[in-house]
Amino acid sequence: MSDVKKNPKEENMTFEEAMARLEAVSSELAKEGISLEEAMKLYGEGVELVRICNGKLEVAERTIKLLGMTEEGEITETDFLTE
Repeated sequence: MSDVKKNPKEENMTFEEAMARLEAVSSELAKEGISLEEAMKLYGEGVELVRICNGKLEVAERTIKLLGMTEEGEITETDFLTE
């Protein structure tokens, strides 16, 4: 588990690493007997991890293109996110 414990503010954290750490934080928060101080610390870390994951998903959504085909058989590209 020590390979997943990274500082959430680390810019090089991958989506998968952030999700794995978020799952670990969630498990820790679910344990009985956790102090309020520890719970607040873990909660703050979890919020930051969610921000990291959301940011990485937004970047991915902006780069994904949907491929389609017209009635004439031409391939078309459309942005995944249409505004």
